[in-house]
Amino acid sequence: MDLRLALYELAGTRRLGPAAARRLEALAGFHDEPPALARRLPFGVAVLAAALGGLGLIFWIAANWDGLGRAGRFALLQGAVAIACAGAWWRPALRTPLGLLALLGIGGLFAFFGQTYQTGADPWQLFALWAVLALPLCLGARSDALWAPFALVAMTAVSLWIFAHTGHRWRLEPGDLGAHLAGWAAAGALVAALHPAWQRLTGAGDWAMRSALTLALLLVCTSGLTALFFSRSLPLHAAAIAVLALGAAVLARPAAFDLYGLSAIALGLNVLLVAGLARWLSKQFSHSDGIPALLLIGAAAAGLLALTVTGVLRLARRQQAAAGEPA
Repeated sequence: MDLRLALYELAGTRRLGPAAARRLEALAGFHDEPPALARRLPFGVAVLAAALGGLGLIFWIAANWDGLGRAGRFALLQGAVAIACAGAWWRPALRTPLGLLALLGIGGLFAFFGQTYQTGADPWQLFALWAVLALPLCLGARSDALWAPFALVAMTAVSLWIFAHTGHRWRLEPGDLGAHLAGWAAAGALVAALHPAWQRLTGAGDWAMRSALTLALLLVCTSGLTALFFSRSLPLHAAAIAVLALGAAVLARPAAFDLYGLSAIALGLNVLLVAGLARWLSKQFSHSDGIPALLLIGAAAAGLLALTVTGVLRLARRQQAAAGEPA
């Protein structure tokens, strides 16, 4: 239970006056500075400065594209990456922000390389190489501030790989099922690798795993919905439902339980199931008034959402009880 709500309930039960209620809040420390603020605020400002500095460097080079020579642009980007890596190695206290700056600098360097030399490589290869070169930085910094953008880079590589293996078009045909399943498997492997269960090895925490899970969920749901309404690849919609159901079953286990991940996957399942019902009803009522179909869809969506919320809350209470936490 939330401590603030518990104190409000206690004050109401005991019928405490305003002065006594303020005294109770003072004893609980509600008016004091958060204990972790002095440590987290400088760290957050440093990470924000590194992110803005890396993006500013990339934008500055783009704005001065004609004023700088090729060698000057390469030297500036490579020097920024080298200085950031050296500073992260030399000053452990600044390892996370400088590592983030180096990660963004690597991306800018590869973007400039791809613009300068037409190597013929697919874009997914550049993003994949970016992720591979950023991996030592993430393992060295051991912070979600690097693992979360790493998840974005790696998931972009997966999406572009699917694009490259479906004829370089965002198409959904029956023959493309294998490429999409392979991409979903790679996305799932990334989510599993960033799970906090491996934190002792990777340093990745909840934010990294949840970032990767959200991006993977968007990938699967977008493909499933597109297959349902705008293509002939209906098996891909069924495969998306099966993949999300498997993910929900994994995260519902006590050893891998994650409330955010389970809720997000449950929401995705709701969307895919209701969308499938809507498509089926649109065919059944194609030559008649669509009001009954809308009422059925609304009732089914509300009922499915209620069942989902009930199930997720039941699992959360079971997990709290197993961990010995108050409900």
